[in-house]
Amino acid sequence: MPAARTGGVSPVSTGGVSTVRTGGVSPVRMGGVSLRVSSRAVLVSAACVLVACVVSVFAIGGGDYPLSFGEVVNALFGRADPSTDFIVNQLRLPRTVTALAVGAALGLAGALFQSLSRNPLGSPDLLGFTQGSSAGVLVATVLLGGSSLGLAVGAVAGGVATGVVIVLLVGRSGAHGQRLVLVGVGVAAILTGVNGYLLTKAQITDAARAVLWLTGSLDGSDWKQAVPVLVMLAIAVAVTVACGRATRTLEMGDEAARALGVPVDRVRGLLLAVAVLLASLAAAAAGPVSFVALTAPQLARRLTRASGPNALPAACLGAALLAAADLAGQRLVPGHQLPVGVVTGLLGGGYLIWLLSTERKAGRL
Repeated sequence: MPAARTGGVSPVSTGGVSTVRTGGVSPVRMGGVSLRVSSRAVLVSAACVLVACVVSVFAIGGGDYPLSFGEVVNALFGRADPSTDFIVNQLRLPRTVTALAVGAALGLAGALFQSLSRNPLGSPDLLGFTQGSSAGVLVATVLLGGSSLGLAVGAVAGGVATGVVIVLLVGRSGAHGQRLVLVGVGVAAILTGVNGYLLTKAQITDAARAVLWLTGSLDGSDWKQAVPVLVMLAIAVAVTVACGRATRTLEMGDEAARALGVPVDRVRGLLLAVAVLLASLAAAAAGPVSFVALTAPQLARRLTRASGPNALPAACLGAALLAAADLAGQRLVPGHQLPVGVVTGLLGGGYLIWLLSTERKAGRL
């Protein structure tokens, strides 16, 4: 049958991939998977990736042995002398890659939480998942002496356990809207008290190490922290792409989604599991870095001016935000490095106040 052209809609077929362009949005179908590609979202994502790369090069060039932008780029492409290559690729690159991976994981996790809860306050920082990871780390510190492996396992186990508890409390039909947020805030408050108690029971050296982790820090990060987050990111992107249409439909409400044939409980459970694992592994790698998961999806939505979770722009923007926060932490106070969690907390706290004020004026709070 010949392709039809109606108004601004233009079907295009290339091999096994077909696209239909409508304005700035191009649905792409590959086999059984349908993607909805917005040209503005692609441009925003590309701009965020460019900013993240440039900021990362400046961050790698800082430190006790400063390097110019060109020297860092040459080292990354294998064109530097051995000493510069060692400093860039062995000492500083793992920290930068960890920052980018953690920022992207938090941005994507925040986008999924906010989309599923249909609430701009849906974030692991506010829903208790970050506090759950912190509780897991403190339990590991008290019981296991605070080994690196124990901290990572404790962060993931604490985040997952908190997710299970919250899902059980909100019930099958409550994993969206105000109920999820209120339950999450309550769980976060309880866990904050538990964490304070656990700190008093730890040995002084273990407690000091735990406090550094609780501020959110990239100090000492290497490939062991970055690789698990990168692997989970790849899995999460694949799941998010496969569930793209269902995720957008869920934002219309459960009844509308079921009427359109979406298995609501299965899709929501899968995406919640992915979001919880992303947030937990990010916490295991860099500590409970605050507000990136809250801020990145909202800024991405405003930049793209598109509905839906905006998963790719949120992930790219999260990477850029955390890379910029790490650079700011290295340069703001000469002679001292601020933990990245302190910088994101200062910036994100102001953003949260603005967001709450906006939501209240709009009558949504």
